[in-house]
Amino acid sequence: MSEALQQGHVKRQDEDGIATIEFFHPLSNSLPSRLLAQLAQTVSEAGKDNTVKALLLKAAGERAFCAGASFDELISIQNLEEGKRFFSGFAQVINAMRTCPKLIVARVHGKAVGGAVGLASAADYSLATQHAAVKLSELAVGIGPFVVGPAVERKIGLSGMSELAINASEWRSAQWAHQKGLYNDLYETTEALDEGVNTLLERLKGYNPAAMAELKKVFWQGTEHWDELLAERARVSGELVLSRFTREAIEKFKKK
Repeated sequence: MSEALQQGHVKRQDEDGIATIEFFHPLSNSLPSRLLAQLAQTVSEAGKDNTVKALLLKAAGERAFCAGASFDELISIQNLEEGKRFFSGFAQVINAMRTCPKLIVARVHGKAVGGAVGLASAADYSLATQHAAVKLSELAVGIGPFVVGPAVERKIGLSGMSELAINASEWRSAQWAHQKGLYNDLYETTEALDEGVNTLLERLKGYNPAAMAELKKVFWQGTEHWDELLAERARVSGELVLSRFTREAIEKFKKK
C-alpha cells in the first residue's frame, strides 16, 4: 500500500447525544478504500448506539470538503474484482447512512467532487458554505457516477443529477446546489455555518428519538433494494475502468 493510501483518519467523538464523525486525508480529503470502510463502520456503530440521538458528518481542514474516491487507487486497478471493491467503497458508506436509524447532518464547508456529492446527498440534512461548489467528474475520466447516482437523483431529481453527470468538467455553484435541494441551508462563512449546525443539532437533541427514527424510514422509503442496486452499479464501474478508453482518459488526467 502506498504511503498516500495509508494516510488520513476517521474519528468519532460523542457529546451530549451527538456523534460527530470526522474524516480527513491530506490530498483534499479524498477517501481511499481503507477510510471509506472505516467511515461506513463508524456510521453503522453510531446508529446502533442508544446514547446517540443524531450524527454529524464533517471533514477536517479548511479547503475541500471531499475530493471523492482516491485517484491513486483508481489508477492501480488491474482486474474486475479490484474494480468492484474500489467502487463499492462509497456504496457501503451510502448504504450505511441510508440504513442508520438516526438522522445524519452533513457539514459541507468546501468543494465536493464525485463521491462527496453522494455523501451530501445521503445525509438527511446538509448545511454548506457559499464555497461548497459541486461536480460529478466521473464521465471526464471514462466512467460515470453510477454508484452515487441513486443518492444524488433521490435528492435533486433526475434532471439535476443528469446535469451534473453530463457536464462532468464543470463546477456547479453552492447556490445552484442549494436551489436544487442538495444543500438545505447555505451560509456566507464557515463561522456562520458552524452556528447553523450547532443550532440544528441543539434542536435535534430535544426531539423524540423514536419519532426521528420513524421519520427517517419515511425519508428513505423505496430504497430497500439499494444494497443490490449499488453493488450492480459498482460492477458496471469496475468493468468500465478496465477499458482502453478509460485507461487513456486516466493517463491524460494524470498529465494535467
